[in-house]
Amino acid sequence: MIMTFDYTAAAELFMPKGKPGARQPLKYRRFSTAAEAIRFVVEELPAVSTLDPWMQVGDDRFNSDDIHRLYESTSYPKRRRIRKSR
Repeated sequence: MIMTFDYTAAAELFMPKGKPGARQPLKYRRFSTAAEAIRFVVEELPAVSTLDPWMQVGDDRFNSDDIHRLYESTSYPKRRRIRKSR
């Protein structure tokens, strides 16, 4: 369980290598804040998130589930995208 998290800390986002020959839309990206990296994963890469991206913030590593929990946290500082119901 994540007790405290610094959403203002710099973050690095990594995508694992996919299947050989598969085109990878993202391998590594650095963000000035973890909040922006989290928003990017959840809102911009929902289909890619099945490839299990992970984020490094300082010495801590967060998997895809952790990233989604941080996004859904009441502490998340950015406005969330409104999801349309189907």
